[in-house]
Amino acid sequence: MQNPFRKLARLAAVLVLPIALAGCGINAIPTKQEAAKEKWGDVQSAYQRRSDLIPNLVATVRGYAAQEQRTLVEVTQARASATQVKVDASTLTNPAAFQQYAQAQDKLSGVLGRLMMIQERYPDLKSNENFMALQSQLEGTENRINIARRDYNLAVQDYNTTLRVLPTSIWASTFYSGAKPMSLFSATAAAQSAPTVSFDNTLPAGAAPGSAPPVPPGSPPPPAPASQ
Repeated sequence: MQNPFRKLARLAAVLVLPIALAGCGINAIPTKQEAAKEKWGDVQSAYQRRSDLIPNLVATVRGYAAQEQRTLVEVTQARASATQVKVDASTLTNPAAFQQYAQAQDKLSGVLGRLMMIQERYPDLKSNENFMALQSQLEGTENRINIARRDYNLAVQDYNTTLRVLPTSIWASTFYSGAKPMSLFSATAAAQSAPTVSFDNTLPAGAAPGSAPPVPPGSPPPPAPASQ
């Protein structure tokens, strides 16, 4: 007959061991990994929202400033390139793929900023209700992107640290040996300038707010402002 005390001891071990392991942080790695993936989903959602806004924005600008064809084409091409970069969970632990995705989005940010600055040259465009609504949505989206990238970086930093510090580093090398550090967004110059859709920053010192930006040498002068 089995010793009842031995049976009780085994039962206690079954109940206590998971609690003891949890207290040592064995669940911290998958928990923080999933939290970082959730934040990554927010980043992708914000970028997708911006991508969805661009066709209407380009169409509106083209209706008032068809001569700005080069910028319109660059925005369309940059959007296509950004949406063609495929991303999934493995991208987060692949620095090269992650960098490709980030660079494509940053390039789109740069040309999109130039598109928004076009409105300074066209008073009719500046007063167009559809353009103003799209501009407002874009500004809100750029803020969402900034927040989503920041929150993602914080979650990834927390997760990456868990892989390196005791006692969770023990579990990283045993139970979760396949867990790899995730990539962080770097604050490139393009990324820093993208969220601020500022139309007066391109003006020379002393220029009045709302005045047109300087015309490059050899370029045709901008249309004269509409009479009030």
